[in-house]
This record gives sequence, C-alpha cells and structure tokens, in this order.
Amino acid sequence: MTIPHAALEAAAIWPDVMGVIDNDKRLTFAELAQAMKQAAGAFVAAGLQPGERVAIWASNSLEWIVACLGLQAAGGVLVPLNTRFRGAEVDYILRRSNTVMAVAATEFLDTRYAEVIEGLAIPHMRRVIHIGADDPKGWDAFLAEATPASIAEGEARTAALTGDTVCDIMFTSGTTGDPKGVLATHAQVVETARLWAKATTLTAGDRFMVLWPFFHCSGYKAAWVVCLTVGAGIVPEATLDVPSLVDKVEREQVTFLPGPPTLFTTLLNAKEFDPKRVASIRVAVTGAASVAPSMITAMNEVLGIPTVLTGYGLTECNGTATMSKAGDPPETIVNSCGSAIDGIELKIIDADGNPLPPGEAGEVMIRGMNVMLGYLDDPKATEEAIDPDGWLHSGDIGILDEAGYLRITDRKKDIFIVGGFNCYPAEIEKMLLAHPAILQVAVTGIPDERMGEVGRAFVVLKPGTELDEKTLIAWSREHMANFKVPRSVIFSDELPTNATGKVQKFKLPA
Repeated sequence: MTIPHAALEAAAIWPDVMGVIDNDKRLTFAELAQAMKQAAGAFVAAGLQPGERVAIWASNSLEWIVACLGLQAAGGVLVPLNTRFRGAEVDYILRRSNTVMAVAATEFLDTRYAEVIEGLAIPHMRRVIHIGADDPKGWDAFLAEATPASIAEGEARTAALTGDTVCDIMFTSGTTGDPKGVLATHAQVVETARLWAKATTLTAGDRFMVLWPFFHCSGYKAAWVVCLTVGAGIVPEATLDVPSLVDKVEREQVTFLPGPPTLFTTLLNAKEFDPKRVASIRVAVTGAASVAPSMITAMNEVLGIPTVLTGYGLTECNGTATMSKAGDPPETIVNSCGSAIDGIELKIIDADGNPLPPGEAGEVMIRGMNVMLGYLDDPKATEEAIDPDGWLHSGDIGILDEAGYLRITDRKKDIFIVGGFNCYPAEIEKMLLAHPAILQVAVTGIPDERMGEVGRAFVVLKPGTELDEKTLIAWSREHMANFKVPRSVIFSDELPTNATGKVQKFKLPA
C-alpha cells in the first residue's frame, strides 16, 4: 500500500463521502482521486522524474493535499517545509535534499514563500509553482498543463509504486544541530496511519479538523493520511483562530479535534462560550505541552468531549509510537504518553545499553515497522540512531510502568545536574503546573558556581492571577526535593514555541 493507493482505495470504498472540506473548496473521495491524477499528470508534464524531490511550503489547505498526492503519484518524493522557516533555513533544506521543484504559497504569515524560494537561486531548482496566485505560475495554470498522455504516464507510475518506495524526506527540527533528513517509505506511513486510526478510534464518518501543520508528521502522517485509510473527512485549518474554529466545528460537525492546550484553555476560560457549539466533538488529542489533570477533567465535564488522548512519537518513527486509551483517567493522560500502539515495541535502557525494569528512568528505545530507513546521505548518524537489532535511539529519557505506559521525563540533552543529582526539566515542569496561578512553564539548567548547575523557571501566569519569584520558590520548596527547586524565575506573557506547540528552550534567555 502507498499513499496514492490509499487515496484510490478511499475513492473506491467511499466515493460520495466528503473527503476534504476546506471552507468553500470541497471534494468527495472520488473527486480527490481525480484531482490527484490531474496533479500527477501536471508534474509529469513539468518534467518530474521518479525519485526526484518536490518541496511544499504552504499552509494547511486542499491544494497542499492534492499537490502531495500528485507528486507522490508521479513517483516524486515530498520535502515539506516549515511555514515558520526563513530563507536561510529553506535554503539549507532545498540544497541538502537536491529538491528540483517547489509548490509554495504566494503569501502566508506575512511571508511571500514562492518569492523567497525564487530569490534563493537554488542551482537544481527547475520550477516554483505558486499557490494562491492567479497568474501563469499559479496552481490552476499548473494543473492545466496536464495532457491525456501525461495523465496516463502518471497513472502508470502510480501503478509501479511499491510500499518500499521512499515517499518523503522530513527534516528534523534542528534544535540540537543542523536538521537531518529522515527517509520514510510509503508502507511505513500507511501502516502507521492505520495503526494510529485504530488506537484513536478514528473511523469512517468522522470529520477530522487538522490544526496540526501539514509540514509536520502530526498534520500529515497522523492526520490527513490517516483519514484516507479509514474514510474520515479532512477539515484543514491554516491558523488557530478560536472564534473561527468554533464556527467551523459547529457548521461542519467536526468530531475529531486534536489541538494544543492553549485552544482548550481558551474555550474553558471564555465566559460567554456555549459548550453546545462543540457538542459534535467526540475525541480530542492534546499533549504538545504539559497540562494539569484539571484541564482534562474540564474538557470532559465542561466542554463535553468524551475522550481525550495523548501520544508520543518522533519524526524518526513516522510520528507515532504510543497512544493513551479511551477511558484513561486524567492523571494517566497528563502523566504518561500512553502505551505502544500495535506492532511497536518499547524498552528503556541505561547508559551502557542494558534494559531497565519498569519504574526506572533511561533512554526510550523504539522498534517496529514505523522506524525510519535512515538519515539522508548520513550513514554515520543513521548507525548511531538505529542499533543492529533495529532499535531506534529516541534521545528521550523515560520510564515504563508495569502496564507498559510510557512517561517521558526529558530529552537526554536537557538533563541538568544539581550538586550531583540528575534533574529532569519535564518532571519539574509538571510539579510547577500544580500551582494554581501557573498556565505554562519551561525549566532549564543554568551554570552555578557552587552547585555546578541550578534550575531556572520561565513562567506564564493564568489570566487574572499574580505571583512573584520569592513566593513561587518558597512554594516549590514545599512541593519538591530541594535540588529540583528553581533558583530563579522569569515571568513572561508567552513562551517561544514551534508550530506544533513545543517550547523551543534554545530561544529562552540564558
């Protein structure tokens, strides 16, 4: 099974079901398959050869999905670009991946993406196709270039695709160095998508609002590709605008709504909000940032969302490794990432590579069909990431309990040592979130002459609350071991986050 074949299968099984609902742009699954064939024909007519790379740099939209399906159906390899990137970051990825074509938005987030790429003078870039531009370079004009012969060639290439064909190169965030290109196959993506759907109960008839960005595994592999495999409608959302989102949820009867904690806290704190407007939602997925159990309870009881889930994954394992279960109590949802999905193995190892028993912290290791082929043109990094037995080094520190539920305590690189004691920022952050005035928090280690390192907390307060550094440190001393207590606190209106809601600690003041 490949991603284009999943689209064709959806068209055969659910031809008249609405497959994509992008405001006034709507396609049934049958129409989506036809749009894919047209786009594949256009890529063939434009000279794309099997195995060549095509970048997409745009917001969540119907065009993004059709462009991806079309280039993959024509045998191309997707290179998605983060919409928060700037020119230098895009230049690095396009050159590193030898990308030959790009589909780019005319403008989004005050950036003219297509113009940026055209201004980079990438030597192997043959064409930039504009999305949102009514001009000769525009998307509709590009599609019109397809001919009966090129469409037939595209269909032949689709038929020749196998599960072992590379479908995308997704670059890691680069928070610990230069971004690395992660290679994945069609079979890995489709099979992981099916397992994700099973774990989350997504099924035919659901309507999935995709706030997660398409350039990320979450919005691409754990969202719209998943919908193709089960016949769920895809509702793309380009930006998080809560009033607009609520209108769309109510209008389109959205049933499945993953989103950042800030979305749900906004709804819960809105004084005049009527929860009946989101009564169609049966499943929410959250967990990009630490949250308190009280928020999960409020999502159930106040917003009326029966099932709230959280999971864990990496780009290197196609975005998915674990998922919580419907009916898990709030404490389980906020204090764990769930258990391994079907077909995936987890283990925890110590610094010497020895397996650790339940309850002991060590590096999280992942094995299964979801583990990447490797890093693009980097056999050394691939060998360091995947051991000879197929276990992927996640770089995360975690604990497995007796029931197989995983709790991530931190990234290996984020550990700081206070007077000989290992401190895991994520653990301290969860403790600080128990304070009634704290909405969001990030903890880092900073140098200290006496202790080697000590903790510093960056805090965002809940609206209408007050808290000062001295009071919070005193409270912390009552609620956690002394070596875990932050020695300094910086208050802020917001924390720097990436497009998926994760705090970018490297952007916090030193």
